[in-house]
Amino acid sequence: MSKPFNIYEAKTHLSKLVDRAAAGETIVIAKAGRPVARLVPLEAPVRRVPGRLKGRIWIAPDFDAPLPDDIQRYFEGEGDE
Repeated sequence: MSKPFNIYEAKTHLSKLVDRAAAGETIVIAKAGRPVARLVPLEAPVRRVPGRLKGRIWIAPDFDAPLPDDIQRYFEGEGDE
Protein backbone atom coordinates (compact mmCIF):
# COMPACT_ATOMS: atom_id res chain seq x y z
CA MET A 1 0.00 0.00 0.00
CA SER A 2 1.28 3.46 -0.85
CA LYS A 3 1.43 6.55 1.34
CA PRO A 4 -1.92 8.25 2.00
CA PHE A 5 -2.94 11.08 -0.32
CA ASN A 6 -4.67 14.07 1.20
CA ILE A 7 -8.01 15.05 -0.29
CA TYR A 8 -6.56 18.00 -2.21
CA GLU A 9 -3.92 15.76 -3.85
CA ALA A 10 -6.54 13.13 -4.60
CA LYS A 11 -8.82 15.68 -6.30
CA THR A 12 -5.92 17.09 -8.28
CA HIS A 13 -4.63 13.68 -9.42
CA LEU A 14 -7.83 11.62 -9.41
CA SER A 15 -7.39 10.29 -12.94
CA LYS A 16 -3.85 9.06 -12.20
CA LEU A 17 -4.95 7.53 -8.88
CA VAL A 18 -7.80 5.70 -10.58
CA ASP A 19 -5.34 4.32 -13.15
CA ARG A 20 -3.09 3.09 -10.32
CA ALA A 21 -6.03 1.48 -8.54
CA ALA A 22 -7.15 -0.18 -11.76
CA ALA A 23 -3.64 -1.63 -12.05
CA GLY A 24 -4.10 -3.29 -8.66
CA GLU A 25 -2.81 -0.74 -6.16
CA THR A 26 -4.83 0.31 -3.10
CA ILE A 27 -4.89 4.08 -2.64
CA VAL A 28 -5.64 5.58 0.80
CA ILE A 29 -7.18 9.05 0.96
CA ALA A 30 -6.71 11.07 4.13
CA LYS A 31 -8.30 14.17 5.64
CA ALA A 32 -6.15 16.15 8.06
CA GLY A 33 -3.68 13.25 8.10
CA ARG A 34 -6.27 10.62 9.10
CA PRO A 35 -7.23 7.94 6.56
CA VAL A 36 -10.91 8.30 5.60
CA ALA A 37 -11.31 6.41 2.31
CA ARG A 38 -9.74 3.70 0.21
CA LEU A 39 -9.62 3.54 -3.59
CA VAL A 40 -9.37 -0.11 -4.62
CA PRO A 41 -9.50 -2.00 -7.91
CA LEU A 42 -12.78 -3.64 -8.83
CA GLU A 43 -12.87 -7.39 -9.19
CA ALA A 44 -13.39 -8.60 -12.72
CA PRO A 45 -17.03 -9.52 -13.31
CA VAL A 46 -17.81 -13.21 -13.52
CA ARG A 47 -18.71 -14.07 -17.08
CA ARG A 48 -21.97 -15.96 -17.40
CA VAL A 49 -21.98 -18.88 -19.78
CA PRO A 50 -25.41 -19.54 -21.30
CA GLY A 51 -26.50 -23.17 -21.10
CA ARG A 52 -24.21 -24.25 -18.26
CA LEU A 53 -27.11 -25.85 -16.39
CA LYS A 54 -28.74 -27.43 -19.43
CA GLY A 55 -30.14 -30.81 -18.48
CA ARG A 56 -29.80 -30.08 -14.74
CA ILE A 57 -32.92 -27.93 -14.33
CA TRP A 58 -36.47 -29.05 -14.97
CA ILE A 59 -39.45 -26.75 -15.48
CA ALA A 60 -42.97 -28.18 -15.38
CA PRO A 61 -44.89 -27.98 -18.68
CA ASP A 62 -47.66 -26.01 -16.94
CA PHE A 63 -45.24 -23.52 -15.33
CA ASP A 64 -46.89 -20.49 -16.93
CA ALA A 65 -50.44 -21.81 -16.96
CA PRO A 66 -53.12 -19.62 -15.34
CA LEU A 67 -53.62 -20.09 -11.60
CA PRO A 68 -56.78 -21.74 -10.32
CA ASP A 69 -59.52 -19.15 -9.65
CA ASP A 70 -59.52 -19.73 -5.87
CA ILE A 71 -55.80 -18.85 -5.69
CA GLN A 72 -55.89 -16.03 -8.26
CA ARG A 73 -58.41 -14.15 -6.08
CA TYR A 74 -55.76 -13.70 -3.37
CA PHE A 75 -53.39 -12.04 -5.83
CA GLU A 76 -56.14 -9.65 -6.87
CA GLY A 77 -57.00 -8.74 -3.25
CA GLU A 78 -60.38 -10.48 -3.25
CA GLY A 79 -59.51 -13.47 -1.08
CA ASP A 80 -59.49 -11.62 2.26
CA GLU A 81 -63.27 -11.72 2.66
